[in-house]
Amino acid sequence: MFESFTVLDTHRQWFAVVTGDCSTGKTTTIRRYTEVLDPAKYKVLYLSDSKLTPRHFYKELLEQLGCESKFYRGDAKRQLHREIELMRGIYRLSPVVVVDEAQLLDREMLEEIRFLLNFKMDAQSPMALILVGQSELWDRMNLQAYAAIRQRIDLQCKLPHYDRAQTGDYIRRHMTFAGAEHDIFTDGAINDIYSFSSGAARLINKVCTHALIYGSQNKHRIIDDHIIK
Repeated sequence: MFESFTVLDTHRQWFAVVTGDCSTGKTTTIRRYTEVLDPAKYKVLYLSDSKLTPRHFYKELLEQLGCESKFYRGDAKRQLHREIELMRGIYRLSPVVVVDEAQLLDREMLEEIRFLLNFKMDAQSPMALILVGQSELWDRMNLQAYAAIRQRIDLQCKLPHYDRAQTGDYIRRHMTFAGAEHDIFTDGAINDIYSFSSGAARLINKVCTHALIYGSQNKHRIIDDHIIK
């Protein structure tokens, strides 16, 4: 996924949609990506609001830019465009807007995003925009009613659950990062963790954390399938 974003990074103003089922690490992945962006070149603006309306969308972005938003939507939209042009022209900063939980956006908000991306008669987009949401977001995008929005998407990423091998690699990488010098979880334990979690990162983390706490309390040096069960 990072490789795909790196390709688009050269275009600066792009529109990406990142989807996945619950617990696949969407927010964590995006957080990691924004952390590696050069703050001297990019200004990250993050929104996560289940009741996001166009007016509040502009208000939140302007507040994160240190501005008091105009009351009316049209005025706030023009104000945002001006602030972005100043940011890019004077400070040489490119805005990257991340909208999390985007599967909860209603049609009015998604249409407003389409209008927002119309800038200087479609000559350019005013910002990089990443919509992050559960799989139903892309299901909606595939409907004919959203064709105009879908056609503007530069990159679509779907985060799957891990398979058995990836689950084992994921656990081992975390343990190595934590300082483990040998395997803590047996193959049998990893099999049971995978069966329980179906490869969902959040559930893997939860089971492993509980198993490690139990193992520490009972002085187990190895976590096997009996502990997981």
